[in-house]
Amino acid sequence: MSRILVADDEPSIRLVLRDALEGAGHEVVEAADGNVARALLSAQPIDLALLDLRMPGPSGLELLDELRSRGADAPPVVIMTAQNTFENAVEAMKRGAFDYLTKPFELPQLEALIEKVRQQRSLRGEVTALRRRVGEAFRSGEVLVGRTPAMLELFKTIGRVAASDAAVLILGESGTGKEVVARAIHYHSRRREGPFVAVNMTALPSELIEAELFGHERGAYTGAVESRVGRFREAQGGTLLLDEIGDLPLPLQAKLLRVLQERVVSPLGGRQAIPIDVRILASTHRDLEALVREGRFREDLYFRLNVVPLRVAPLRERKADIPHLVAHFVERFADELGVPRRWPGEAALARLQSRSWPGNVRELENAIKRALVLAAGPVLTPDDIDQATAASQAPATSDWAELARRELVLRFASGPEAGEEDGARGPYWSFVSRLERAIIREALAHSRGNRIQAARLLGINRNTLSKKIAELEIGTPDGGDTES
Repeated sequence: MSRILVADDEPSIRLVLRDALEGAGHEVVEAADGNVARALLSAQPIDLALLDLRMPGPSGLELLDELRSRGADAPPVVIMTAQNTFENAVEAMKRGAFDYLTKPFELPQLEALIEKVRQQRSLRGEVTALRRRVGEAFRSGEVLVGRTPAMLELFKTIGRVAASDAAVLILGESGTGKEVVARAIHYHSRRREGPFVAVNMTALPSELIEAELFGHERGAYTGAVESRVGRFREAQGGTLLLDEIGDLPLPLQAKLLRVLQERVVSPLGGRQAIPIDVRILASTHRDLEALVREGRFREDLYFRLNVVPLRVAPLRERKADIPHLVAHFVERFADELGVPRRWPGEAALARLQSRSWPGNVRELENAIKRALVLAAGPVLTPDDIDQATAASQAPATSDWAELARRELVLRFASGPEAGEEDGARGPYWSFVSRLERAIIREALAHSRGNRIQAARLLGINRNTLSKKIAELEIGTPDGGDTES
């Protein structure tokens, strides 16, 4: 079973625990003080350490601090004490104790705790192996980060479903990382050598979705100047992610269902049905069951896609993962943005964990990007976090909105025909261009005129940024034109 260290200066406590643990099949090693416990922890592998809070030599908390420095190789620690105070409990858990027990405690309570340790140790091994295999196949930066029970369960489910070709419905709020989960399933499957293709239903006009998915022949519709194979055939031999499937129009749901049933696609304007070999994953932030009840989503399509449901928890339900996510984002984006690796202090980390993050991991990622760029010091402070997160919280009535209101009043006062003459642009375009200009100027200022970094900050292609700079006649902050 497990090798358990019992460190306590009371012989009676050690005797009772030894009898109980050995009776359950565990191996027990004893220490009457902190120095002996330290030596035992260094000399042999220990699966669980039961440490008295106060004993001669190093205390249980001091040994806990030493063990935490070992990282993932350290055994879980349970702090035992006869002094049940709020301060002791908080301090033990804050320093990373697995649990905290008040003497005298019931032996069934200890047995349940040991079983929990065993399960977590087994699960951690599975997760480590899965993350290693998935991480090796992921593109740079695309990793699943988290150690909370919700994420560990997600990792386990990915491992179970990846080996089959079953359809998976990935559920979760916007920004939780549903596409990253889909990629993990693909890269851990037998189709990993094939393509992974993602298509977002909300990003396409409804009249083009059919051609985008199933392909079209040249001349099939106005603007179809050349043939296209479509996303299903692009994913041949691999995996197709139908992102935001809940937004697919009803008429196209019937056509999609037929493709999934018959495993063939018929391009628009074509006369031949083409066989496909594609694994289907779907994702949505919507409640599909509610849409089925309302008649807005086909029940038969729902059952076809929902063979294995997989929920991705929102960030507010796994705030203990925030420090790990922040560390990942700092390492990932510091070099990419050309800024120092600025780590959050304890107060800044507490500020990050106090937020509800309605935009989930994507919002946190963007906040860390902004903080890395905007912070002046070597360490991120609460003020840096507040400044970085304020950008995503636009006020209900902003200066831009008030300015727009005033201009529209003047525009309408001039009559409905104002601005309708040939070549004139209305107030909508006027404000779009002004807002674009302000945003691009701000990004260029923060990147000191570096267009590559500015494009990354804005989340757009560098060529798109260069085109906008020329269109809007924007100069770089120092008057230069830096491309790299």
